[in-house]
Amino acid sequence: MVGARIWIARASDGQIGEVSDAPSIDVTLILGAGLNDDGTPTPFLAARLDRAMELYRTGRTKVLLVSGDNREPDHDEPTAMRDYLVAHGIPAAHIVRDFAGRDSYDSCVRARRVFGVERLIVVGQSYHLPRAIAICRAVGVDAIGVGDDTSATYSSAWRSGVLREWPAGVKAVIDVVTAREPVLGPAESTVSDALSTFAGSPAGSAAG
Repeated sequence: MVGARIWIARASDGQIGEVSDAPSIDVTLILGAGLNDDGTPTPFLAARLDRAMELYRTGRTKVLLVSGDNREPDHDEPTAMRDYLVAHGIPAAHIVRDFAGRDSYDSCVRARRVFGVERLIVVGQSYHLPRAIAICRAVGVDAIGVGDDTSATYSSAWRSGVLREWPAGVKAVIDVVTAREPVLGPAESTVSDALSTFAGSPAGSAAG
């Protein structure tokens, strides 16, 4: 666990900041964080989506790639994420859903190999971001992070998330070292298609 934490800290060093610090990067990846019983985003996930909307509205990003689990008929994270964003004024044409982002590793690998993204901003709670960035960089995605701390008001869930990062870090190392193959499927042009709707943004500019 200690070795994993050292790797994560080194890989993510200097790569996490606030919305106001973020450079202009075409694509932002929002990782799933669960749904409420009514199918809406949990407070942790809503906070991630709120940070992503700040990036979009301040012109720091153009396309929001929402990645989550969709294995159960009544648990569709990407669609719930898209619906939340659309309800808050983000154009649906600028949102791309990744239906097989079952964990952070899967989402990072699929961003590169399915959606063709080579550079992105990743949004998550601040305790989770270093691991997500380390994974992205290990699988060929140049990533920086924008974190959320507002969810710390949910102190019990926040503490649980912090503690979970220790074993999750070990899993991340195993995934990277073994080059675990997530569910992939055919390559998609959806990110490039969304970028092409912006004036002066040629199709295929997903590299950011």
